[in-house]
Amino acid sequence: MLTVRFKEVIGQKKLKSDLIRAVLADKISHAQLFGGQAGFGTLPLALAYIQFLFCEQKQTDDSCGECASCQKVEKLQHPDLHFAFPIVPNENSNKPSISDDFISDWREQIRENPYFNLVDWTKKIDVKERKAVIKVDESKEILRKLSLKSFEGSYKIMLIWNPEEMNTACSNKLLKILEEPPAQTLFLLVSDKPDNLLLTIQSRTQKIRVPKIELALLSLYLQDKNQLTSVQADSIASFAEGNLLLAKEFMEASVDQSIYVDLFMVLMRVCYKKDVIAMMDWAEKISVEGKETQKLFLIYALHMFRQSNISNYIGESMMRVSQEEEEFLVKFAPFISGNNIREFISTFDDAYYHLERNANSKILFTQLCFQVMRFIHQA
Repeated sequence: MLTVRFKEVIGQKKLKSDLIRAVLADKISHAQLFGGQAGFGTLPLALAYIQFLFCEQKQTDDSCGECASCQKVEKLQHPDLHFAFPIVPNENSNKPSISDDFISDWREQIRENPYFNLVDWTKKIDVKERKAVIKVDESKEILRKLSLKSFEGSYKIMLIWNPEEMNTACSNKLLKILEEPPAQTLFLLVSDKPDNLLLTIQSRTQKIRVPKIELALLSLYLQDKNQLTSVQADSIASFAEGNLLLAKEFMEASVDQSIYVDLFMVLMRVCYKKDVIAMMDWAEKISVEGKETQKLFLIYALHMFRQSNISNYIGESMMRVSQEEEEFLVKFAPFISGNNIREFISTFDDAYYHLERNANSKILFTQLCFQVMRFIHQA
């Protein structure tokens, strides 16, 4: 059976302690926004928090895991716990689609692994992998559910996962209840990209930033679960920037990490030289690689940009890179500055987003080359 206790959440010691302290002191905000990448553990943390809220025999550091309420939460079937999440509407149905139509898939996904993102979820519920959204019909269902009395006399909790996927009509319909919810009603918004939420939604919530998993703890977890050496696990944890999902994606890739190193170094060199023919050759080479290799390259590049920034503003000793990477970054880091670091990160983030949604890879990487060339020369 799935356990959703704090002890099962990787890392996040301080945040767990803060959440527990707030509950025990009865200082609970009626609307809380858990913001952070899915691989940091935003959803598992929110579920553990919910179980602690419902627990009838709270311990000083966790829910008991044994009382009736804990058992219901672990089955994701507590009558006062409700979920709303992005869905792909059923085009063959005459009635509006809502999250409850997919609740069995939702429970199954969490039982299999509570660390998942919107792409994983969309693949599970739709073979065509169409865009999943939260429409206004969902907000009507949320209002209906929360208008009912609590079944067990405690909190009514509405967890909205990836609320940034709410359309404007849905968001606007929830503004009033977010500001003035019924008594004993809690909203937990669990978001990958909290800044993408309407400001009117953000302003009605208490923001809880979920940081990346501490690299040492992620490394230990990878060693324990995947029989890796400490050197292997440290390298993957650093590459993944404390994101468990990225670490798993990297381990499942069938290519050697050296391909990312080579692709990155060549890209930066040809763009620095403004060698357009070599840039076209580079775009051609990466466009014939598999989609997962392309995605992991973009993640690797983001890692290298951040390490360059660390080298510039904190010092080379704080970089988490191999000797080969360090030798390159010592020369390359001056071309990453406050003038272009945001552009680099935003551009590669956007490229990853479009690649996931099946953009033409040759066009995407060709455009990327010219953007990188421009950014390097504005440092």
